[in-house]
Amino acid sequence: MSDQTNKPVSMPYGSPALRVMPMPADANQYGDIFGGWIMSQVDIAGATAAMRCARGRVATVSVNSFVFKQPVSVGDIVSFFAEVVATGRTSIKVNVEVFAERNPVQPMTVKVTEATLTYVAIDRQGSKRALTADE
Repeated sequence: MSDQTNKPVSMPYGSPALRVMPMPADANQYGDIFGGWIMSQVDIAGATAAMRCARGRVATVSVNSFVFKQPVSVGDIVSFFAEVVATGRTSIKVNVEVFAERNPVQPMTVKVTEATLTYVAIDRQGSKRALTADE
């Protein structure tokens, strides 16, 4: 993990694409949430933004970058903010920022993950389609 400081931050303005509380089944024996679980949730949040942009189905093409900044723990409320940052003829690039709200007695919000993913618009048969095309 890069940045292990518990420096409080503010979440982005607006509604998150996804908000969830990880459960004990999502954690290792030390109570830290598995990176794979976070990656899965990031993909869901990113796909939500990409589907809105594509006005239909999308498929994940690549994970361009993924940085885990701090561990996530059981009981944290995890918010995923997704933003479309670029589009091509069929592709959509999405940045996802992940924040954890922890310690309800003395609430603190920290940035735990950031990622960039690329999706491609697909038709009902799973073939690439132009973003402007109707499904």
